[in-house]
Amino acid sequence: MRIGELARRTGVTTRALRYYEQQNLLTSERSHSGQRHYAEDAVERIHLIRRLYAAGLSSRTIAELTPRVIEGQATPELVQRLVVERDDLDQRIADLVQTRAELESVISGASFNLHTRAPCPSGAEA
Repeated sequence: MRIGELARRTGVTTRALRYYEQQNLLTSERSHSGQRHYAEDAVERIHLIRRLYAAGLSSRTIAELTPRVIEGQATPELVQRLVVERDDLDQRIADLVQTRAELESVISGASFNLHTRAPCPSGAEA
């Protein structure tokens, strides 16, 4: 399929598809006129790439992982790498939860001030 059809089927821009190729995440064949043509399995590969990006993985990490994940060639190193990525994601989530709690405290203090005109309570009081 051509790049426009792959973009339409995956919801990814053609610019993003070209970027994926530059990052060695995706390959295409070229016609005599230079147009890109992709295999049918590129659709699933794009979906996997997007899920890995959404999980916070870098292009480099995705490029290292996707061939083994797609081809079903799990190794102890692959599993360990995925565990490390998951643990990093868990830490980022915990950090975001803490940041959200702090923001809630600031919102509470600002709301208190808005309604009472009393000084905003410090974070320890809110």
